[in-house]
Amino acid sequence: MRPDLLARLAARQQAQAGAGLLRRLRTVEDAATPWVVIGGRRLLGFAGNDYLGLAAHPALRGALQDAARRWGVGATAAHLLGGHRAPHAALEEALAAWTGREAALLFATGYMANVGVLDALLARGDLCVQDKLDHASLLDGARLCGAELRRYPHADADAAARQLALRPGAAALLASDGVFSMDGDVAPLRALAALAQRSRATLLIDDAHGLGVLGARGAGSTAAVGLDARAVPVLVGTLGKALGTQGAFVAGSRALIGALAQFARAHVYSTAPPPAVAAATLAAVRLAQGDEGEALRARLREGIAQLRAGAAALGLRLLPSDTPIQPLLLGDACTALAWSRALEQAGFHVPAIRPPTVPQGQARLRIALSAAHAPEQIGRLLEALAVLHAKAGAATGAVPAAP
Repeated sequence: MRPDLLARLAARQQAQAGAGLLRRLRTVEDAATPWVVIGGRRLLGFAGNDYLGLAAHPALRGALQDAARRWGVGATAAHLLGGHRAPHAALEEALAAWTGREAALLFATGYMANVGVLDALLARGDLCVQDKLDHASLLDGARLCGAELRRYPHADADAAARQLALRPGAAALLASDGVFSMDGDVAPLRALAALAQRSRATLLIDDAHGLGVLGARGAGSTAAVGLDARAVPVLVGTLGKALGTQGAFVAGSRALIGALAQFARAHVYSTAPPPAVAAATLAAVRLAQGDEGEALRARLREGIAQLRAGAAALGLRLLPSDTPIQPLLLGDACTALAWSRALEQAGFHVPAIRPPTVPQGQARLRIALSAAHAPEQIGRLLEALAVLHAKAGAATGAVPAAP
């Protein structure tokens, strides 16, 4: 008999539930970084990616409201069919200038940006070499376009070189996250750029979690290590992390961006993002580049140092990271879920990250910091973690630690 697709999907869900890996969609009833209200309870949030605390900034609110009065709520059409409004064009120019590129192209989401650019660049039979911990959108983009996907061990540029050498005659894209979303570490960017140059591969860096946080004036992880547009010809960035809004972009040469506007299906066949959101994002870019952005990044660095020093004093070893993403590896999915629930009871929102988002045996608490976190609030989180750590040690004699 022909298999029933709905029954098969339900069975997959049941298997997830049986393994303790079922994820819940929870409604946030109110939010203003770093606070969220869930189930009627006000919780101190350490889960979001609003790294500079700009999502509720008065300048962004004002820009969005002014643009909504002029342009309405939605773009009403794809970019090529009249949906490309003045705020979109202004934002693309600002993003290109900020990242040191000739041009930029907006996408509705980061997922669509990665799928769109890989779809345009790669064809069946081409080679795409990626870090094993790259974001799902990069992996999916390679699979959807029919290219041969080869993955190298995390942050191992020598292994990436071996993968590229297996097919020296194939058109090749080397792709990596700039900052890895679940580990918080930075890719070996200089080594990858050198590898791409000598192997004649095109380098793509997805800087979703680096833009606004790293580099001079927040220009991102590639700028932080001195890599320009020549070294990284395809740069992807998202607007819903440090900039606090929504959407994504690809930046590069005018030739690249012009071609993406023609061939990136995720751009061509999608309604343009709301013009008011583009106007708010432009306000965020200006803030992030300016003196206020510098002050926010300094405050964020202080918070990161406080958390890491406090965790070390407690004997809790966070994964190595100098970014706002500070993972506490607990290993077992049930343990991570139990710690998350205990923290919620104590007044904190720190979701457990479990497979398939991370590999088996690497479940964790992904603690995400923001410039909006006060030192006292980080201190409170450390106190709550200390209680959990003591209980775990008393029960098992084990200390949760990174390998």
